[in-house]
Amino acid sequence: MDERQLRILRELGELGSVTAVAAALHVTPSAISQQLRLLQRSIPVPLTERTGRRVSLTDAGQALATAAIEVESALAWARRAVTDFVEQPDGEVAVAAFHSAASVFWPLLLRGLAGPDLPRVALADEDVTQQRFPALTRDYDLVLAHRLDHAPPWPRTVVATTLLHEPLDVALPTGHPLARKPQLSPEDVAGEPWITVRDGFPLMAIVEAIAGVAHRRLDIVHRINDFTVSAEVVAAGGGLGLMPRWTGRPHPGVVLRPLSGVRASRDIDVLHRPERLARKAVQTVLGELRRAAAVIQDQGSARSGRT
Repeated sequence: MDERQLRILRELGELGSVTAVAAALHVTPSAISQQLRLLQRSIPVPLTERTGRRVSLTDAGQALATAAIEVESALAWARRAVTDFVEQPDGEVAVAAFHSAASVFWPLLLRGLAGPDLPRVALADEDVTQQRFPALTRDYDLVLAHRLDHAPPWPRTVVATTLLHEPLDVALPTGHPLARKPQLSPEDVAGEPWITVRDGFPLMAIVEAIAGVAHRRLDIVHRINDFTVSAEVVAAGGGLGLMPRWTGRPHPGVVLRPLSGVRASRDIDVLHRPERLARKAVQTVLGELRRAAAVIQDQGSARSGRT
């Protein structure tokens, strides 16, 4: 049995004929009769009986019709609860991000959502390999992920919105001889010791491309995933590294130089399952992430212009 069949039975008990029920529900009498037959098949005792020209409910039919009122009432409350949840402007929204994005997006997001009738965000850092980002959408409403611009696209099971298309620069100590050059080539940097991320993380593909263009194997001496820690090691003379131009924190002992000869950039995307955007609160947070991305790019471009 289903909700529609129970409603038909209830209306039949009140109206007394298939034709009257069909008119009330704006369907054909044959459609009403078909649904009544399907309902009867699931019940072991008769639900209706004829009394002259009228169709009346048996005691079993009346009991089921009375229960149908309770079912319709419960479903109405359930729909109202779902509607309230979807339309709730200040509901909780779970957001995850990898470390460098979290460090710049989270403060802007929290400040942008400070105030009444705005969503409450539950933030989490997730430093995972690129292929694992889509799976995080099972646990979070929105997931900030990074992907190199020549990498495979995200799977169709998630919706991806690009927030930033960010260049990745070579990071050098301020006193390094190569820091005097406005731009560096793979041949310039291939002979230096390198600080890279662990295998499976997006930036490794650019490091491998540098080695390929320069036709030599890079000397990888440190593997550090956190850009803040990596910057400290670069500043201390531990090697060269790749750093994001806008989302990395400036370090007084580190200079960034653009890299020519390879595609050195990444997309910072926000991933979510399609149904998540049904919630007004999630829509609001996504809009705030877009505004934060514009601020980050403007501030980063201004900083790069000064240096």
